[in-house]
Amino acid sequence: MLASPGARRLALGGLALAAALLPLALTNYWLDVLTFYGLYVLLGLALNVVVGYTGLFNLGQAAFYGIGAYVTAILNTRLGVPVLLTLPVAAVAAGAVAYAVGRPILHLRGDYLALVTIGLGEITLIAINNDVFGLTGGPNGIFGIDRPSVLGFVFGTSLRYYYLVWAVVAVVIGLLHRLENSRVGRAWMLIREDEVAAAAAGVDVAAYKTLAFSLSAALAGAVGTLYAGKMTVIAPESFSTWESVLMFSIVILGGAGSIPGVFVGALGMVVLPELFRDFSNWRMLVFGAAMVAMMVFRPAGLWPARPSAAPGRPAKGGARRAAA
Repeated sequence: MLASPGARRLALGGLALAAALLPLALTNYWLDVLTFYGLYVLLGLALNVVVGYTGLFNLGQAAFYGIGAYVTAILNTRLGVPVLLTLPVAAVAAGAVAYAVGRPILHLRGDYLALVTIGLGEITLIAINNDVFGLTGGPNGIFGIDRPSVLGFVFGTSLRYYYLVWAVVAVVIGLLHRLENSRVGRAWMLIREDEVAAAAAGVDVAAYKTLAFSLSAALAGAVGTLYAGKMTVIAPESFSTWESVLMFSIVILGGAGSIPGVFVGALGMVVLPELFRDFSNWRMLVFGAAMVAMMVFRPAGLWPARPSAAPGRPAKGGARRAAA
């Protein structure tokens, strides 16, 4: 929507300044709301790698989010590992599981892949609920997780956690922006536009799909660590299929393949419901009507990807650059 690079940089600078100053005027309740908004932005950005860049339907993302949270909880409460040191372990664990299950299922397309990923999420949830290997605490979950800390500085208040989460958001956006414009990103978008053409151009479709699936899961696992550190207690219901649907809705509502779209989608799915909490009995009705209206009038999302990366258009540089 902002065509010139200068205008985009100015807008980003203004948003960063507003994000830094806004908490000083808010109550702890709204700080927590904006912290969870940041967590869902991260989850949306993670899923956007698979759904937006590569065009794969994944409705089991909550499984990797949960794996990351439980890895952190187990390492912290049983072995005393500091929460932030568990973050890379959680990311690697979630990415490794995604790599293991991704190879046999990623040849599926569309609805079939969506159904299989739903099953993956349900299997993970059942395993957690049944206290697999005596590690997950079953339906009661795991209590007593420490707050994250760095050199004795504990992120123990709402204000500190807000800054921690949004600092991670800024880092992830920078990395994804670089990735989006890299050879890997162009290959993903070429696969999304035409898988057969991508294979004909020399792109290793299976390898790039698996990479997108694993990277997306690893990022979701890292967000699970932040969630566990924020809540200090986790339970299976936090990683249900509804969470996967919520992440998927954030990406589709905002615009698949669009980083700003994820912000808009998360705003509509996480923050606006809090503003209208007094009308909670009507929220789902309004939400359903809004989704139908969006599909009719804005099928590409509220903030669609730029034309070079929009669904239905050739990826920038085409097959030749992706295969180079």
